Amino acid sequence: MVRTRFAPSPTGKLHVGGLRTALYAYLVAKQNGGQFLLRIEDTDRGRFVETGTMNILQSLYWAGIVPDEGVVLQDDKVSQIGDKGPYIQSERLPIYKKYTDELLAAGNAYYCFCANERLEEVRQFQQKNKLPTGYDGRCLKLEKKEVEAMLAAGENSVVRLKMPKTGETVWNDLVRGVVKFKNELVDDQVLLKSDGFPTYHLAVVVDDHLMEISHVVRGEEWVSSTPKHLQLYAYFGWQPPQFAHLPLLLNADKSKLSKRQGDVAVEDYCAKGYLPEAIVNFVAFLGWNPGTEKEIYSMDELIKDFSLEKVSKAGAVFNVEKLDWFNREYLKRLSSNEVTKRALPWFEKSDYFKDQKLKIKDREWLAKVVVLEKDRVITLADLPQAVKFIFELPGYQKDLLIWRKGTIEEVQKILPELKESLNTISIQDWNKLILEQKVGEWIKQKMYSTGSVLWPLRVSLSGQQNSPGPDEIAEVLGKDETLRRLDVAIVKLSS
Repeated sequence: MVRTRFAPSPTGKLHVGGLRTALYAYLVAKQNGGQFLLRIEDTDRGRFVETGTMNILQSLYWAGIVPDEGVVLQDDKVSQIGDKGPYIQSERLPIYKKYTDELLAAGNAYYCFCANERLEEVRQFQQKNKLPTGYDGRCLKLEKKEVEAMLAAGENSVVRLKMPKTGETVWNDLVRGVVKFKNELVDDQVLLKSDGFPTYHLAVVVDDHLMEISHVVRGEEWVSSTPKHLQLYAYFGWQPPQFAHLPLLLNADKSKLSKRQGDVAVEDYCAKGYLPEAIVNFVAFLGWNPGTEKEIYSMDELIKDFSLEKVSKAGAVFNVEKLDWFNREYLKRLSSNEVTKRALPWFEKSDYFKDQKLKIKDREWLAKVVVLEKDRVITLADLPQAVKFIFELPGYQKDLLIWRKGTIEEVQKILPELKESLNTISIQDWNKLILEQKVGEWIKQKMYSTGSVLWPLRVSLSGQQNSPGPDEIAEVLGKDETLRRLDVAIVKLSS
């Protein structure tokens, strides 16, 4: 069975790069009828963040990437499901100790007692002399009795991988093709730290094997570590999984995507009102190209069409303008009721909702308000400000009421007549279709130009240079408020 995993470290909020890794791993599992697992790699205790796991889970669930096994959300709490756990590495320390002892007993790993100061001196010497950087193997030369004596004395130690220094490590990467490394350039990596916690390199191999992971999808920064991992698989006599190393995510200037140039956490985009469907669709294209002109993909369509073979080796630029395009497209496709439901939290946070005089009448009415701007905004968070004019007429200058080369005298004549005509329409008939019809007939009867009537009407109702059509606005405002706003405009013109 195809089994993939996403194994983030809980060091803060989930990065969009992590979301892409999780998405690709999820798609590979689902398109093969397999299982997607979430494991938490929390062995770096210095960078551990208490809320990190919850943030990762909430971000994944928000995006619709729900684990079949491992660390999950149950009743809004972090939980674990499956028979291959624990799925949180800090709960697996005895397992890592067992396999470390096996490596030591077989002579495939060794104790290292070098202090950090010595390691730094070695590194500086290597850099100064333009040598490959890495551990120089000093403790590998220690006699067994020396090691035993130092351990008995309680000297600080770590356990290192004994990497062969001849030959090559070769594997066929599902994204990068055939990859080769000379073993002499691969460091004797620390496997078990002095605090008893494993490094990523030991834990990831042990966990992926015991959890029967068939495909490892991860970022390209782990390419250089793969020879160490493959050597561990060989030492243990285990079949390694297939590897797929994804390209970096880049800023517009081709630098590595980072907080310094904008938001990088999934939570940030959620808070800004981006739709999860848009984020998932956008992230899927950060490296993957289906080879067609199609750009809008549902999750089910991604599961059907995605393939690691069509993921590029080159870095993918995180283009926020493209993300905005995706989000607008998805907003257009949602019903007004669905957009209203999703936008409600942003409306409730808006300043004008705190004023008791400006409460929403009902959800159905708010949906009509939302329709006015849902195809024009970028995110859900933009909606409250975009439709604020419905709740509160903005202040505007009377010159804004004048259509192109028209005159103030012309508008002073038209608006009172138009108000009188609108007043004859009953409340029962007050909808945009009838309003459009009646106003159109009135314009023809009066022989006015369309712009000279509709422009000042729209400005009167919106108080803005750019806004939806006057018929749409009038329907949402209702007859009384429409006539009141026309009165405001008429008074402005006479001042």
